[in-house]
Amino acid sequence: MLCLPIASRSGEWTPPLDALFTATSAACVTGLVLYDTFAHWSLFGQVVILFLFQIGGIGFMTVITMFSIFLKRKIGLYERQVLVQSTGLLKLGGVVRLIQNIVLLSLCFEFVGAALLALRFCPLMGVKSGIYNAVFHSISAFCNAGFDLMGRYGQFSSLGSFVNDFPVIITLILLIVTGGIGFVVLDDIRIYKFKFEKYSLHTKITLTVTGILIFFGLILFFLFEYNGQFAEFSFPEKILASLFQSITSRTSGFYAVDTARLKEASVILVMTFMFVGGGSGSTAGGIKTSTLAILVMSAVNSTRKMNKMILFKRNLSDKTVKYASSIVTIYLFVVVAAAIIISSVEPLSLKEALFETVSALGTAGLSLGITPNLGSAAKTVIIVLMFSGRLGWITLLLAFAKKHIDPAFERPGEKILIG
Repeated sequence: MLCLPIASRSGEWTPPLDALFTATSAACVTGLVLYDTFAHWSLFGQVVILFLFQIGGIGFMTVITMFSIFLKRKIGLYERQVLVQSTGLLKLGGVVRLIQNIVLLSLCFEFVGAALLALRFCPLMGVKSGIYNAVFHSISAFCNAGFDLMGRYGQFSSLGSFVNDFPVIITLILLIVTGGIGFVVLDDIRIYKFKFEKYSLHTKITLTVTGILIFFGLILFFLFEYNGQFAEFSFPEKILASLFQSITSRTSGFYAVDTARLKEASVILVMTFMFVGGGSGSTAGGIKTSTLAILVMSAVNSTRKMNKMILFKRNLSDKTVKYASSIVTIYLFVVVAAAIIISSVEPLSLKEALFETVSALGTAGLSLGITPNLGSAAKTVIIVLMFSGRLGWITLLLAFAKKHIDPAFERPGEKILIG
């Protein structure tokens, strides 16, 4: 559909690879773009993109399940097992109820976000355009998609025109964080309100790590860019810009200041945050906050020579630690391999190649401004990274792996040197 002449403002065909890139970026809620969304795509093209990141945000299986519920079709055991994997649940019971809550919560948050944004956009853009922009950006923010229609103020400007607009930025921040912590966490909060001690271990870890990352990101961006990108801002505006940069770097792909003009320290921090991403079972990508927590605690336990992994008075199995280590190892390997491939076919620096690959694999959507200039080979690599980052490399490997049966005997053990 994005290839069709009706999808572009010029009425011309969009090259298939470029349309595929955009469709993948939208469906995988990444936000990397080859064209400015407002300047290139017509209303039809924008609506196609909107539906893609809405479905990609709440999950394809969630949409299919809601259709099944609507048609009063019975959901079998196999479908429930698939839903457990796609939503990040740890048990089979209650998965259909959670799916219903996911859709209701998503629509509620997006509606409230759109209403708040419309109060600001309608006076600026007119009623019809203001409401449409409010809906588009609310869904994009909640789904952590990073697509925007602010090209009317300058191509690829994203939220640069609203960097100091407190109502707009704070609304988007709340939507991004809400969509980025995960639906299981939102369901816990819905049930237990603000009784932290009653939350599941997953919810406690996600909320704690998310809070720590946001706080330290705010402080570091404030210090790094105080006399840089934020030099002309007032003190409250610097705090707001730092907070937004801290949050959007991990998940959403929106930007209020030019990423390419950030200091080297800020660029490294952005890449780190993109690599981590948001919560498991959320609209965000990355290795996830719970994986980071497990790796950090595993390192702490190793230095203390502790055999058990204890978090919030709960014991985690060795299998969970191995799973977390596998995810990070695979992500690092893929990032380096993809950066090597891209830098070999494009005249890019190592920083630019790494930034682009981390952004694609973490479905973060930020760029140093090189995405529109990529060649066919590099675009293909980025498409594969976005798809894999949204689906998950562990999921991909398990899908193609053969079932392994351990032998009935045990091999002799031997120690090796580590570190």
